[in-house]
Amino acid sequence: MNTCSFLFRTSLGKKYIMALTGLGLVVFVVLHLLGNLQFFLGREAINRYGHFLHSTPELLWGSRLGLLALVGLHLWAAIRLSIENRAARPVGYDRNKPMGSTYASRTMLMSGLIIAFFAIYHLLHFTVQVPVVNLRGTDFRLLVDQAQRHDVYQMMVTGFENPAVTVFYLVGVGLLCLHLSHGVSSLFQSLGLRTGKYSPLIKRLGCVISVVLLIGYWSIPLSVLLGLKK
Repeated sequence: MNTCSFLFRTSLGKKYIMALTGLGLVVFVVLHLLGNLQFFLGREAINRYGHFLHSTPELLWGSRLGLLALVGLHLWAAIRLSIENRAARPVGYDRNKPMGSTYASRTMLMSGLIIAFFAIYHLLHFTVQVPVVNLRGTDFRLLVDQAQRHDVYQMMVTGFENPAVTVFYLVGVGLLCLHLSHGVSSLFQSLGLRTGKYSPLIKRLGCVISVVLLIGYWSIPLSVLLGLKK
C-alpha cells in the first residue's frame, strides 16, 4: 500500500492527516496572533505589517492557499473518522457516562464546524472586507493612512466597536481555544508522541497554549470595545 492510499483510505492514515494538519493550523494561529498583536504598538506598526503582507502576494496567497488546504483536509479527516467511528459503534455510549472524556473532546467535531463558519466570517470581515459584513456601514477597503497604506489599525478599531461583532469574535475564539485545549494533546497522541510520563505534561501544554491564545486574541477586541483604543 503506497503512502497516499494509506493516508486517505485507512483510519490510522486519517488520524495522521488530522494530526499534521492540526499542527499546521496551531502554528498558523500562533503566527497570526503575533502579527495581530502589533495593534498594541500603534497605527504605524500594524499598518506597516499589513502593507508588507500585501506587497508580497506570493507570501500572502501562498499562506492563504496553504491555510485553505489545511482546513479542508482537517475537516475532511474529522468527518470521515466520525462517520467510521459511528458505523463501528452503532449503539452509542450511555450519554450519562462520558467515560472520563472531557467536554472539549466530546464536542471536537461540532466545535470544529462552528470554528470553520467563524473563520469564513473573519475572512469576509477583515480579509475580503465585504462592507455588509462589518455592520458598521463602512467600506474598509477605502481606509488609508497618511502614507497611503491600507489603514489596518482603523479597520480593526471600527470593526470591533460594534458590540455584536465583538461578542461573536469572543465566542468564536473561545470555541477555537476550547478545541485546541484537546486538539494539541490529541495530535501528539495520533503521532505516537504522547506516551508514559510525558502524557500529563502534554495535556497541560494543550491547556496552557489555549489559555495564552485566548488572552491574546481576546485582548484586541476587548480593548476596542472598552474604549482603550481609538
